[in-house]
Amino acid sequence: MIRLLIRTTRVLSALSILSLGLTGCMQSEDSTKAISPDRQTTAAQVSSKRADPEMQLVLDQLRSLGGKPLETVSPVEARNQPTPADAVKALLKKKELDASPAPVGKVGEQMIAGGAGQIPARIYTPSGTGPFPVILYIHGGGWVIATIDTYDSSARALTNAAGAVVISIEYRKGPEHKFPAAHDDAFAAYKWVLANAASLNGDPKRVAVVGESAGGNLATHVSIMARDRKVQMPVYQVLIYPVANNDLTSASMKENTNAKPLYPAMLPWFLGHYLNNPAESDDPRISLVKADLRGLPSTTLITAEIDPLRSEGRMLADKLSAAGVNVEYRNYDGVTHEFFGMGAVVGKAKQAVALAAEGLQRGFMSGAQTGQTIH
Repeated sequence: MIRLLIRTTRVLSALSILSLGLTGCMQSEDSTKAISPDRQTTAAQVSSKRADPEMQLVLDQLRSLGGKPLETVSPVEARNQPTPADAVKALLKKKELDASPAPVGKVGEQMIAGGAGQIPARIYTPSGTGPFPVILYIHGGGWVIATIDTYDSSARALTNAAGAVVISIEYRKGPEHKFPAAHDDAFAAYKWVLANAASLNGDPKRVAVVGESAGGNLATHVSIMARDRKVQMPVYQVLIYPVANNDLTSASMKENTNAKPLYPAMLPWFLGHYLNNPAESDDPRISLVKADLRGLPSTTLITAEIDPLRSEGRMLADKLSAAGVNVEYRNYDGVTHEFFGMGAVVGKAKQAVALAAEGLQRGFMSGAQTGQTIH
């Protein structure tokens, strides 16, 4: 049941053509749908694509840092471009505010098992005695760019808000490692977390998954694989503006042609570097809306108004609900892709983190009560 609280080589022409052709099944996220009669609210029509003042300051700062259009540079060059996280830090310094990372109980680095060898992980532990619930956190970056450093603020915010040990993983990326390398690493990391949670002062019965953007796609894949491989299921999943479809003609794609930091022309660049061929964009591991979603954990799904991925995020929420998954969906107006980790300067990011933490805590409570066993 869904509680609706509405709220890169260059562009590969073959991939664009494929994506542009997959429009028939797309449902507008702005439609009013009687998904949950007992908790239904009316979906709000998007009236503006203008960033709110706090978000606009970040966008202005990002623009001032320079950087070339992503689809015009190589992956190596792209990985050295200024990021939204850099913009937040620069903005804090401009305001003469503390730009140091939010404190948590402790932070450690460790190599863990991936899909084809060891991968780096950063482990954030909250203050207190534990054992704590555990979150496998998977960062974004289109399976090509970004690192656990880029998304450090999100992991710290979740550690404190959810009172959980957060394991943030550095999965393999394209083009050096093609699909499904990142997907394999994510599931292998999840199994490692289940087996090693207790040694991290965590509770192996209370393990959730959280992901942003491409990481939201990977988090969903973890849940699907856990179901299919009969491994202990995550007690909850939080999907933040996830990559969930390969349709470049959705409403939010059309509305956000010139959005920053993510705009539609970047998406074929990402997919072109990660996938082995254009046809793989239709694989249900990439286009989650085509996957079997039955039996997945209760979910909080967050989208941003000024984001080309908004429509597919809403569509995934609807598909999960139709598959019998309990979903809490919220779209945040006036903010963009990547806003979730900007709590130091964007108020709605704090709201989104709080919403995610509320859902996670419900999942942790349920996990403690049911006492799941590891297969």
